[in-house]
Amino acid sequence: MSDNDKLKPHRDAIDEIDATVLDLLNRRAGHARAIGELKGTGVVYRPEREAAVLQRIQGLNRGPLPNEAVARLFREVMSECLAVERPLTIAYLGPAGTFTQQAAIKHFGHAAHTLPCATIDECFRLVEARQADYVVAPVENSTEGSVGRSLDLLVSSPLKACGEVVLRIHHHLLRKLPEKDGIRTVYAHAQALAQCHEWLNKNLPEQVARISVSSNAEAARLAAEDSHAAAIASQAAAERYGLIKLAANIEDEPNNTTRFLVLGHQGTDPTGRDKTSLIVSAPNKAGAVHGLLQPFSAHGVSMTKLESRPSRAGLWDYVFFIDIEGHADDAKIQAALQDLSAQAAFMKLIGSYPLAVL
Repeated sequence: MSDNDKLKPHRDAIDEIDATVLDLLNRRAGHARAIGELKGTGVVYRPEREAAVLQRIQGLNRGPLPNEAVARLFREVMSECLAVERPLTIAYLGPAGTFTQQAAIKHFGHAAHTLPCATIDECFRLVEARQADYVVAPVENSTEGSVGRSLDLLVSSPLKACGEVVLRIHHHLLRKLPEKDGIRTVYAHAQALAQCHEWLNKNLPEQVARISVSSNAEAARLAAEDSHAAAIASQAAAERYGLIKLAANIEDEPNNTTRFLVLGHQGTDPTGRDKTSLIVSAPNKAGAVHGLLQPFSAHGVSMTKLESRPSRAGLWDYVFFIDIEGHADDAKIQAALQDLSAQAAFMKLIGSYPLAVL
């Protein structure tokens, strides 16, 4: 029996399975369209529902596909079905090819329309004016800390957090030409330059200039126009601007990760695996910060983040950004927040949202 004869039963089975999968996908899309018609102009995207679907699918998975691969596949299925109801517009800090765009696609899938903005402020304004559905905003990096402008906007914006994205950051050295010789300038965002500082010291001549630009995607665009320039940017930026990858994964910290918040106009229902973000400020008196933390301990609420940032309200005034485990509708968190509001000079709930599945 020839190799082709041995392969034929498997290929025939795959063809039959593909036809079945296609039929089921279209049936699923039909139900999504019917749901959209029943909702009318209401909210079409429910983060807690998507998180529950992905968790359920991972629980049903028996391989050989790993859970992460299955979740990615179903994220795209849900993205396409949601687009049948109504395509979503997602604002992000551009230009195209940034890590923020990657985070938006990771969370909403490729069927969503990603809308690049010149600044994070513009991203927030578009969603606040309902010219876009959601904004994906970076809030912290595992090596460089918080993204200050995003945190400042969270203090005053009426938008609510309804999701989070955790993205592993891989930086590559990109250029039009296939060798390092002749590089005079390296463009990158300031954070990327800092995250790749040691690699650059070891692998490029000292006289190569390092120039900070607004984004790594902008760095890639500039490198595409200058044969003596290189950029630190993502694989997506390399593909978009036709650059060659001279070195891969040049970040000094191999676990370099950025966390993003998804913000829109609606809240979410509890899923059992949630996180809540809030902002508080303490009155100017002895023991004030201890008073802010005590309600969480008293009610058995686990705090996963506490960070201070200067307030614009006055000199040496600070606000505190806090993440806790659980949903604001949970009884113990409601009790903790009620006690906290009595202690805090200012308190704002940014939102409760499902933990990132992918």
